[in-house]
Amino acid sequence: MKKTKNIFWLLSVFVLALYSCSNDNDESVKLLKKVVETSEGGTSETTLFTYNGNEIVNMDGAKKRKDFTYTDGLITKIVQLNKTNQLLETIDYTYLEGKLVEVVSLGNYRFKYIHNSDKTVSYENFSIGSGNQEVKVYHGTLYFENDNLIKDERILDNTAVGVTSTYSISFDYDAKNNPLYSITGYKKLLDQNQSISSNNSLIITEMTRVTNGDQIISSATFYKCSFKYDSDGYPTEQITENANGNSGYLKSEYFY
Repeated sequence: MKKTKNIFWLLSVFVLALYSCSNDNDESVKLLKKVVETSEGGTSETTLFTYNGNEIVNMDGAKKRKDFTYTDGLITKIVQLNKTNQLLETIDYTYLEGKLVEVVSLGNYRFKYIHNSDKTVSYENFSIGSGNQEVKVYHGTLYFENDNLIKDERILDNTAVGVTSTYSISFDYDAKNNPLYSITGYKKLLDQNQSISSNNSLIITEMTRVTNGDQIISSATFYKCSFKYDSDGYPTEQITENANGNSGYLKSEYFY
């Protein structure tokens, strides 16, 4: 159940990938005004989007609201309000020569990124506890192809002695427009998973492997996303299902 919740959190992040505009210099691109998500049980949620030119200002839903701050064309802050408990989370983004090098959610977590010569990105994740003490949770590598994030591989660092735990998630794509990709600065947000890609993910493969001495436990979970598109190649509807046959269904409708 926990894994299903985690993957649907990732999928909800991916849904955000369809929440905006495309090429910064193309006046014919579309801005997504509204997204309606319907779960398997029939519960619907609506999210509305506001822009300033090609910069995203906010994403406002029934349960959460995200406000974006730009500095010199780069997203440098996201403030998220949980409307249920009125808790605020501020996420700060730091760049070096236009490339993301750090993401910090004060009191929660920190990511550090290194951009490699082979176009992969290495990263480390730390949890932040009381007194701002940091504990390394995992490290990994992001792989890209044709402006798409195709794989995220990571090794857990907080396992017991003698135990090795790895996790990977990979994505297969269509050749259509992911509207969020060309929002000013959004594709640089490496913490946003496949939502930074130029196309839309059709298949998501999640794999885990735990080694403890001679004992190896592994698992794989697959998720299938099917789309309907308009004449310009923008998604108008997305259906996401667990391809392993477990429960799980999400329908997303996009209004431009």
